[in-house]
Amino acid sequence: MLKIIDAHLHVGEDPYFDEIAQAANHENNMQHLEEQYRTHGIVHGVVMGNLPVSNTHPQYASFHSYCVGLDSRLYGLDDIQESLPYIEQHFNNPNCVGAKLYPGYSYFYISDDRLAPLYKLAASYKKPVAVHTGLTATDSALLKYSHPMVMDEAATKFRDVQFVMCHLGEPWFSDAIAVMEKNPNVAADLSGMLEGKISDFGSFLKKKRFYIEMLKGWLAYLDCYERFLFGTDWPLANLGDYIAFIKHVIPQEEWENVFYRNAIRIYGLNPAIFLVKPNV
Repeated sequence: MLKIIDAHLHVGEDPYFDEIAQAANHENNMQHLEEQYRTHGIVHGVVMGNLPVSNTHPQYASFHSYCVGLDSRLYGLDDIQESLPYIEQHFNNPNCVGAKLYPGYSYFYISDDRLAPLYKLAASYKKPVAVHTGLTATDSALLKYSHPMVMDEAATKFRDVQFVMCHLGEPWFSDAIAVMEKNPNVAADLSGMLEGKISDFGSFLKKKRFYIEMLKGWLAYLDCYERFLFGTDWPLANLGDYIAFIKHVIPQEEWENVFYRNAIRIYGLNPAIFLVKPNV
């Protein structure tokens, strides 16, 4: 069975998470998630954190690493300097494999020079910076900050930083691929493109044919599958459905890279800590 790394998920006790997990035919708890990981051959996951940066030793499951998140709790870019000591403590935590920015929700452009100290720190520790791009979960967010094109300036100004464009900027796939084609320091995860439980996968593929063919076409256009990572955006979507969906849009000869190897390389993961015995 194919070994899989879930390179983008969210965890937490939250009524909203409970609701969307139930809609995806899941339960929002770690016991259920571990059972599902073992069932589907998922050996590890990368949590996109959104806890206060002062919580330098967050308690995640043993089968998870995490990116320290800088979201609405970072009240303005002027606070970056004060947050750097905490962020550096995270980067010294073996479980922390990167940083996560939420520009659409927190109203900032990721190319802002006030982020330069963060990027310098990330580069020195060889930690990727993941960025939410594309549509947002709330209507109070602003898409001008999360459009994938904003990554072009950041990736150009900060060439020594490995960026990860979360959600491939969906639905702006053409813009996202253009940014990746120009900037070799930009990778992308393929999370957040489904939600809930799909009752009939064949009917779903027909109904969403335009979206799916557009995604497949732009992935094939770039033809650089070593820069894409599988992610589920748990608890948003059913895990089995999501694996089937990504298998549908990625050529089979690239599955091992997209589902497994790329995440190890880009996030610097240690296979020694992965789940040992998936239920295969």
